[in-house]
Amino acid sequence: MQPAARTAPAPPATVAFTDVLSDDGTRLRAWTNDPEGRLAGPAVLLCNGLGTSAFAWPALLAPGCGVRVVSWNHRGTGGSDRPARADACGVDELVEDALSVMDHFGLDRVVVMGWSIGVNTAFQLAVDHPERVGGILAVAGVPGDTFATMLGPLRLPRVAARLVTTGISRAVRLAGRAVTPVTTRLPVGERTVDVLSHSGFMFPVADPQLTAAAVRQFLTTPVDWYFHMALTTSRHRRVPLSRVGVPCVFVAGRWDLLAGARHMASAAERVADGTYVELEGSHFIQMEHPDEVHRLLVDLVARVSSEKAA
Repeated sequence: MQPAARTAPAPPATVAFTDVLSDDGTRLRAWTNDPEGRLAGPAVLLCNGLGTSAFAWPALLAPGCGVRVVSWNHRGTGGSDRPARADACGVDELVEDALSVMDHFGLDRVVVMGWSIGVNTAFQLAVDHPERVGGILAVAGVPGDTFATMLGPLRLPRVAARLVTTGISRAVRLAGRAVTPVTTRLPVGERTVDVLSHSGFMFPVADPQLTAAAVRQFLTTPVDWYFHMALTTSRHRRVPLSRVGVPCVFVAGRWDLLAGARHMASAAERVADGTYVELEGSHFIQMEHPDEVHRLLVDLVARVSSEKAA
């Protein structure tokens, strides 16, 4: 088994980490923003973006955010082990990991929040285990066939978008071992974030310091392993949305290059109880508009809770 990826320091907020075993024996590094069980608000499962961390969610790390969040770092990232089988890092395994984390924290049925590939995970979880999902907040992601929806602002046909993005990913994976010694040592600070936030790939963020921490954590993952995971998850086909019967809120960034806004809008239309919200931002809208995204989460949680009580 490959060693766990190097971890960055904990976020500057109350976050606690614990080890969880998934069904196939892979050790996961799980985390929560409520280590002492003091938050009165309901629990939410976060299915994070591939290889990302708690740093990417400033609103969830703020004191008094109103929700208890549980999540985990993906296989081979952030202190979680790589699986014994290298290809055991697709969406099916992410769903297994999500269930293992829920069971560890004693959660039977929750609102699930997904970002990027985490949207695939959230919707596949809702289809495979509908009894565990009360609602979905889908942030900058589409439920399946993700690579075909990338480069959305360029309005490429799905086939062309998939060919371009998978081709780039394969090339970067091949170069990964040579590139990783550089990327893992890159100095990342607020000046780096300022450059990124004016690149068009990312827009200006609300908390540059926390964003810098998120980028540093992300870069601890070996490049070849990250793109291996990306290509493995790219095999996930489109989720049958007619089988999703819970409230779903889709939050898109208008200029998102990694999850096309028009594809998210189409998915929202195909869900029985779907709502679509578009913000002026990129793939990192929860970092650019943390208050707006968090308000949508809190509203969804309140709605699901009231329907359950009724």
